[in-house]
Amino acid sequence: MDRFAHYGWPFFEPRHLELARQAEAWSLENLGHAHGEDADAVCKRLVQDLGCAGYLRYCVTDAPDVRSIALLREVFAYHAGLADFAFVMQGLGSGPIGLAGSSELKAKYLRKAAEGEAIPAFALSEPEAGSDVQAMTTTARRAGSGWVLEGTKTWISNGGIADFYVVFAKAEEGISAFVVDAADVDASERIDIVAPHPMATLKLRGAKGALLGEPGQGFKLAMRNLDIFRTTVAAAATGFARRAIAEALKRSTGRKLFGQKLSDFQMTQAKLADMATRIEAAALLTYKSAWTKDRNQRVTRDAAMAKMFATESAQQVVDDAVQICGGLGVTRGHPVERLYREVRALRIYEGATEVQKLIIARELLRS
Repeated sequence: MDRFAHYGWPFFEPRHLELARQAEAWSLENLGHAHGEDADAVCKRLVQDLGCAGYLRYCVTDAPDVRSIALLREVFAYHAGLADFAFVMQGLGSGPIGLAGSSELKAKYLRKAAEGEAIPAFALSEPEAGSDVQAMTTTARRAGSGWVLEGTKTWISNGGIADFYVVFAKAEEGISAFVVDAADVDASERIDIVAPHPMATLKLRGAKGALLGEPGQGFKLAMRNLDIFRTTVAAAATGFARRAIAEALKRSTGRKLFGQKLSDFQMTQAKLADMATRIEAAALLTYKSAWTKDRNQRVTRDAAMAKMFATESAQQVVDDAVQICGGLGVTRGHPVERLYREVRALRIYEGATEVQKLIIARELLRS
């Protein structure tokens, strides 16, 4: 499959194909180190490398081009899951500052994040408040000219290596957003997940916060930020799926058994056909949503459809690739074994599949 054929679709401009090819060449030369066991060290280096190469400026900005973010995620995910993670977390973690921060906060945090000199994190989830954001118990109260935060956040990506956190907490006016420097956060309780990357539970005890936007507008700000990046989760899933089918094609055309290639068996061909179709459909949903967002149109339904379908499809494509690769597919360190661990979280974070279905149904009923 030609991984760049879809850039001829009407959703793209010539600059997008050029960016994708540049990112592909860079990835081939620079991501050999991105599969180490020390996820903290790998991610810190990746952030620096991505910043030096100029790619972080596409996601750390107050005027994001969602198609550019999406295609970069697809390319990076194809080569290394941690590269995709390091890239997008710079944007997701700093996005609320770009959307609602004062000029002083933007100057303090965004330049360093865009250049790979500082690592941000997005702290919304709590032990009893994941998809149900309104169940949040972390509080914020005024203290002189500033704010003080108390509470616990968990499942926080980049937790433990971040230099600053965008934290959502309940003030008298409602859920509000704050920037909290890492020195005011206890992120020592780390979380080990199936595909290792930096994650922690955060404890805020008298943490000093700088308000983002207006008090009580934090929930809307979080949703605006997620509306930008939810579509790009689908792009990352598509990148994983493209790598999976590439590995499946390589193995099936090279593996001989019973006097013929594995790819000569009709059952293998049927599996490959299903994989290719899922990938094509996922890409169409993904880049339609990204294109629509870049036209400043509402994409709540489109982003939910893209995220739901692309992540579920990628899970199936990766599973099929493992099956085609046989014993190699479950050998530690093989590309499809890594993909099998990496793809699973995409069906959960930034809104689980079940939540996306509720969003889609709600939008249909509303219309």
